[in-house]
Amino acid sequence: MSFEIYVDRSNQWRWRMFANNNRIIGDSGEAYHNRTDCEAMVDWIKRNALTAQVRVKMTS
Repeated sequence: MSFEIYVDRSNQWRWRMFANNNRIIGDSGEAYHNRTDCEAMVDWIKRNALTAQVRVKMTS
């Protein structure tokens, strides 16, 4: 897996997460005003992903 950090059309920073098959499996969902904040969020995700809980939502 890998992360990509990029500038969007609004000149804001965003990130995307790619699977090994090069498909996007996650994105920032929000824009960041500067690259440092965007990179900090990617680092936070990398540090905390192993302890993340999985929530199952059932629809009726």
